[in-house]
Amino acid sequence: MSHIQKSTFDFLTELKANNSREWFADNRAKYEAALADVRSFLTDLIAALSEFDPKINTSIQASKCLFRIYRDTRFSNDKTPYKSWFGAGISVDGRKLQGPEYYIHIGAENSFIACGYWRPEKQHLEAIRQEIDYSGNKLDEILKKTVLTGGNIALFKEDLLKRAPAGYSEDNPFIDFIKLKSFVLDRSLTIKELSAKNALDNIVASYKSMLPFKEFLQEAIDTE
Repeated sequence: MSHIQKSTFDFLTELKANNSREWFADNRAKYEAALADVRSFLTDLIAALSEFDPKINTSIQASKCLFRIYRDTRFSNDKTPYKSWFGAGISVDGRKLQGPEYYIHIGAENSFIACGYWRPEKQHLEAIRQEIDYSGNKLDEILKKTVLTGGNIALFKEDLLKRAPAGYSEDNPFIDFIKLKSFVLDRSLTIKELSAKNALDNIVASYKSMLPFKEFLQEAIDTE
């Protein structure tokens, strides 16, 4: 059964402690092995997602979903050249979708899975907020059911407006949802969970419980 190898986490831990181009070059073989491990896991994950999500199919390539490990340091005070994690966005357009998708983050210090729409473009954001205004009860029911069935899944609430957006009142019963700038469910994972033999089944079960939330967002932008 598919899982992340312990050696992949060992590489990421070493990379975090030795984040330089020289060290990376000397340990290129470890990186390639870790990358192959993550690609293999993603391939199995995509196949599993395709069994219940019609937006996902097995023609999606793991390599198109993975984000580069190289950091863009041009506008950052942190000049370390590499990320100490692997990240992947899984959608019909790989990591580049403007819409709801799955995300997985495999890191030396923290790992998690997520599902939703991070920072929607303006038209999509307006459509989602309108759908919440019209069908907030439905979203509330979806979230309650997801939390009950999906373990430690939570709605990401840190990316939100301080005031109600234009056209909405603070008295709106769903204003806490409407204020969100990103619409994402996430679940933290331990190294032990990701390296366990049942890692894939465990993650897929959580993603499956997140599917109604993803479909709510998709329906909102499809009818904009």
